[in-house]
Amino acid sequence: MPYVNIRVAGKLDRKQKKKIVKGVTKVIADETGKPKESILIFVDESCRENVATGGTLLADK
Repeated sequence: MPYVNIRVAGKLDRKQKKKIVKGVTKVIADETGKPKESILIFVDESCRENVATGGTLLADK
């Protein structure tokens, strides 16, 4: 069973999540030959205060 973990800084709305998981599921199914029903996707949303790049919190950018 393929599984995918998608991590984002900030929040996604339900419509965005639905579009992302549909597209990712299609790519994984097409490339692996696995049935869509066997693909498990986790969407993890992190507070922008908990993610940094270049030494600066995303919340401060």
